[in-house]
Amino acid sequence: MANITITVDEQVLNKARMRALEDGVSINALLREYLEKYTGVNKHYQQVTQEILKIAKKSTATSNGKRWSRDELYER
Repeated sequence: MANITITVDEQVLNKARMRALEDGVSINALLREYLEKYTGVNKHYQQVTQEILKIAKKSTATSNGKRWSRDELYER
């Protein structure tokens, strides 16, 4: 990944830091996400993820409360 340097008004940066802290995210993550959305880099990934979630919500499949252990899941 590349690093970038930007110039931002100190007051704006302080407010952004406070809001990011409230949201539990870093300024770096916010800017990265914004640039990814702006450029459409993850657009396909987001569309596919939304489609999978839609299908999952419509699914009538159930585990009937069954829980599997890690060993059972990775049994070969």
